[in-house]
Amino acid sequence: MNLYDSGIVPEIIALQMDLSEDKVLQIIEEVKRGKGAMEKKKQKNKKNTPTSLPIVRAEKDDDLPLISKLHLDKAVNIDYAIKHAQSSTWKALKVKSDFDISMEETQNALKEHAESKATFVILYIDLVDSTKLSMTLPVSRLATIIQTFTQEMSLIVSAYGGYPLKYVGDAILAFFVVDSFSSDNLYLRCINAVECACSMIKVVCQGINPILNQYDYPDLSVRIGIDVGENAVVQFGWDTHTLDGKIVLKDPHFDILGYTISIAAKMTAFAKPDQIVIGQLIYDILEDRQKSTFRILPISPLVWDYMSNNTGGIYHMYGSINKNEDKEYNIDSSLN
Repeated sequence: MNLYDSGIVPEIIALQMDLSEDKVLQIIEEVKRGKGAMEKKKQKNKKNTPTSLPIVRAEKDDDLPLISKLHLDKAVNIDYAIKHAQSSTWKALKVKSDFDISMEETQNALKEHAESKATFVILYIDLVDSTKLSMTLPVSRLATIIQTFTQEMSLIVSAYGGYPLKYVGDAILAFFVVDSFSSDNLYLRCINAVECACSMIKVVCQGINPILNQYDYPDLSVRIGIDVGENAVVQFGWDTHTLDGKIVLKDPHFDILGYTISIAAKMTAFAKPDQIVIGQLIYDILEDRQKSTFRILPISPLVWDYMSNNTGGIYHMYGSINKNEDKEYNIDSSLN
């Protein structure tokens, strides 16, 4: 029941306890019935104790961006993603991590825009305090956790129609292709990226962390930056395939080069743990109810001096609001 109360689904509990899932469900149901009977007894006793105060249990979603409540995606099964993350994390810690993300689809998507410019929504996600994590965990365990985190985040990117571009330590750089710069297509890609970011936070909080807690490992927190703009697709070398030591196939290796990648990566540094920071272009295209889930980040021009091509003024950033807070984020002006 401790595992169940911590957010781990019955299927994963069955794996950890070496029991059948039916047996786990039976135990949970029996305990629930017992708690229900005790609760009725407590309610009866409360009639004679008017000074007693109700105990309110915090919801698991308290630290999630509000936008994840307002614009529910119908295509992605977030409950399945959470269960998959729990299963993958548990198996990785018990046996070994299994990283099998292929970059073939990424390269095929870039190949269509080779040696030209295209509009991309760029998403950058990295772990908070990863240096501290590396100092408290053995290298083997650290590698296992990072690989599992990277795999699960990459799967979420793919589920929302995006592509993982590259992995830089504990950070992931991903992109969403804007096929045409029409307002409908641009909005769809932008909201897909924002919803993807919301799901990433939810999978970390409710999928990966409950399993890490069972092994007394610290929780993971992430920060995410998202922006949109025109970028160049360029070729950097070749991906070679060998057989018996001989090269049998060479594929061009493509990468994205542009201002948007730099902006997205720099914006991420201003995000608080489990917060999403979006650029002004992303914010401007959102609907009013979605805009209300973000607040402008008040940052000194001495720290952030990027200019907007549209307004001629400072290019603003907006941070997601968590469910349990309704205030602007104050950014330390000493950040560089």
